[in-house]
Amino acid sequence: MSKNALLGDLEQAIMDVLWADDAGLTVREVLARLTGRDLAYTTVMTVLSRLEAKGVTTRERDGHAWRYRAVSSRESMTAQAMRDRLHDLSSADRQAAILHFLSEASADDLDAVRAAMAEVEAKGDRPRRRRGRGRADSAG
Repeated sequence: MSKNALLGDLEQAIMDVLWADDAGLTVREVLARLTGRDLAYTTVMTVLSRLEAKGVTTRERDGHAWRYRAVSSRESMTAQAMRDRLHDLSSADRQAAILHFLSEASADDLDAVRAAMAEVEAKGDRPRRRRGRGRADSAG
Protein backbone atom coordinates (compact mmCIF):
# COMPACT_ATOMS: atom_id res chain seq x y z
CA MET A 1 0.00 0.00 0.00
CA SER A 2 1.21 3.48 -0.72
CA LYS A 3 2.78 5.24 2.22
CA ASN A 4 0.72 8.28 1.44
CA ALA A 5 -2.56 6.48 1.77
CA LEU A 6 -5.11 8.31 3.80
CA LEU A 7 -4.90 7.62 7.48
CA GLY A 8 -7.76 6.73 9.75
CA ASP A 9 -8.46 8.75 12.90
CA LEU A 10 -6.41 6.53 15.24
CA GLU A 11 -3.63 6.15 12.68
CA GLN A 12 -3.46 9.95 12.40
CA ALA A 13 -3.37 10.33 16.20
CA ILE A 14 -0.53 7.81 16.44
CA MET A 15 1.39 9.52 13.64
CA ASP A 16 0.96 12.85 15.48
CA VAL A 17 2.58 11.23 18.54
CA LEU A 18 5.44 9.79 16.45
CA TRP A 19 6.03 13.09 14.63
CA ALA A 20 6.41 14.81 17.99
CA ASP A 21 9.34 12.54 18.94
CA ASP A 22 12.19 11.94 16.50
CA ALA A 23 13.82 9.31 18.71
CA GLY A 24 11.06 6.83 18.07
CA LEU A 25 8.69 5.34 20.57
CA THR A 26 7.71 1.93 21.83
CA VAL A 27 4.08 0.80 21.79
CA ARG A 28 3.82 1.51 25.53
CA GLU A 29 5.22 5.04 25.05
CA VAL A 30 2.81 5.76 22.20
CA LEU A 31 -0.10 4.47 24.31
CA ALA A 32 0.92 6.72 27.22
CA ARG A 33 0.95 9.79 24.96
CA LEU A 34 -2.45 9.13 23.39
CA THR A 35 -4.36 11.16 25.93
CA GLY A 36 -8.13 11.25 26.01
CA ARG A 37 -8.48 7.79 24.50
CA ASP A 38 -9.23 4.54 26.27
CA LEU A 39 -7.17 2.16 24.16
CA ALA A 40 -5.75 -1.27 24.77
CA TYR A 41 -2.04 -1.91 24.35
CA THR A 42 -2.83 -4.45 21.64
CA THR A 43 -4.91 -1.91 19.71
CA VAL A 44 -1.97 0.49 19.53
CA MET A 45 0.37 -2.37 18.64
CA THR A 46 -1.95 -3.44 15.82
CA VAL A 47 -2.24 0.07 14.43
CA LEU A 48 1.54 0.57 14.58
CA SER A 49 2.01 -2.70 12.69
CA ARG A 50 -0.53 -1.53 10.12
CA LEU A 51 1.30 1.78 9.73
CA GLU A 52 4.55 -0.10 9.18
CA ALA A 53 2.86 -2.26 6.54
CA LYS A 54 1.70 0.95 4.81
CA GLY A 55 5.29 2.17 4.79
CA VAL A 56 4.70 5.27 6.89
CA THR A 57 6.66 3.99 9.91
CA THR A 58 9.72 1.89 10.50
CA ARG A 59 10.59 -0.14 13.55
CA GLU A 60 13.75 -1.41 15.14
CA ARG A 61 14.42 -3.67 18.07
CA ASP A 62 15.05 -1.96 21.39
CA GLY A 63 15.57 -4.70 23.96
CA HIS A 64 12.36 -6.69 24.12
CA ALA A 65 10.30 -3.97 22.47
CA TRP A 66 10.00 -2.44 19.02
CA ARG A 67 10.69 1.26 18.62
CA TYR A 68 8.62 2.96 15.89
CA ARG A 69 9.51 6.09 13.90
CA ALA A 70 7.77 8.04 11.18
CA VAL A 71 9.43 7.46 7.81
CA SER A 72 8.91 11.06 6.72
CA SER A 73 7.82 14.34 8.21
CA ARG A 74 4.19 15.36 8.42
CA GLU A 75 4.86 18.02 5.79
CA SER A 76 6.54 15.59 3.40
CA MET A 77 3.78 13.03 3.78
CA THR A 78 1.10 15.67 3.21
CA ALA A 79 2.88 16.95 0.10
CA GLN A 80 3.18 13.42 -1.28
CA ALA A 81 -0.52 12.78 -0.67
CA MET A 82 -1.38 16.01 -2.52
CA ARG A 83 0.90 15.08 -5.44
CA ASP A 84 -0.60 11.61 -5.66
CA ARG A 85 -4.15 12.94 -5.61
CA LEU A 86 -3.37 15.44 -8.36
CA HIS A 87 -1.46 12.88 -10.39
CA ASP A 88 -4.53 10.66 -10.46
CA LEU A 89 -6.47 13.36 -12.32
CA SER A 90 -6.46 14.31 -15.97
CA SER A 91 -4.77 17.60 -16.81
CA ALA A 92 -8.09 19.47 -16.97
CA ASP A 93 -9.33 17.94 -13.74
CA ARG A 94 -6.00 18.70 -12.06
CA GLN A 95 -6.29 22.37 -12.98
CA ALA A 96 -9.90 22.44 -11.82
CA ALA A 97 -8.94 20.84 -8.51
CA ILE A 98 -6.16 23.38 -7.94
CA LEU A 99 -8.49 26.25 -8.85
CA HIS A 100 -11.15 24.84 -6.53
CA PHE A 101 -8.62 24.61 -3.70
CA LEU A 102 -7.36 28.15 -4.31
CA SER A 103 -10.84 29.64 -4.60
CA GLU A 104 -11.75 28.23 -1.19
CA ALA A 105 -8.37 28.81 0.45
CA SER A 106 -8.07 31.13 3.41
CA ALA A 107 -5.95 34.26 3.19
CA ASP A 108 -3.30 32.44 5.25
CA ASP A 109 -3.31 29.49 2.83
CA LEU A 110 -2.95 31.82 -0.14
CA ASP A 111 -0.08 33.65 1.58
CA ALA A 112 1.58 30.27 2.19
CA VAL A 113 1.15 29.32 -1.49
CA ARG A 114 2.62 32.66 -2.63
CA ALA A 115 5.55 32.33 -0.22
CA ALA A 116 6.22 28.76 -1.32
CA MET A 117 6.12 29.72 -5.02
CA ALA A 118 8.49 32.65 -4.36
CA GLU A 119 10.86 30.31 -2.51
CA VAL A 120 10.82 27.76 -5.33
CA GLU A 121 11.43 30.48 -7.93
CA ALA A 122 14.22 32.06 -5.86
CA LYS A 123 16.00 28.72 -5.66
CA GLY A 124 15.72 28.35 -9.39
CA ASP A 125 13.89 25.12 -8.82
CA ARG A 126 11.21 24.32 -11.18
CA PRO A 127 8.64 21.69 -10.68
CA ARG A 128 9.38 18.40 -12.37
CA ARG A 129 6.78 16.97 -14.63
CA ARG A 130 5.58 13.52 -13.86
CA ARG A 131 5.57 10.75 -16.34
CA GLY A 132 2.28 9.58 -17.69
CA ARG A 133 -0.85 11.28 -18.88
CA GLY A 134 0.98 12.34 -22.04
CA ARG A 135 3.54 14.39 -20.16
CA ALA A 136 7.26 14.01 -20.54
CA ASP A 137 9.76 14.24 -17.72
CA SER A 138 11.29 17.70 -18.12
CA ALA A 139 14.36 17.10 -15.99
CA GLY A 140 17.40 18.31 -17.87
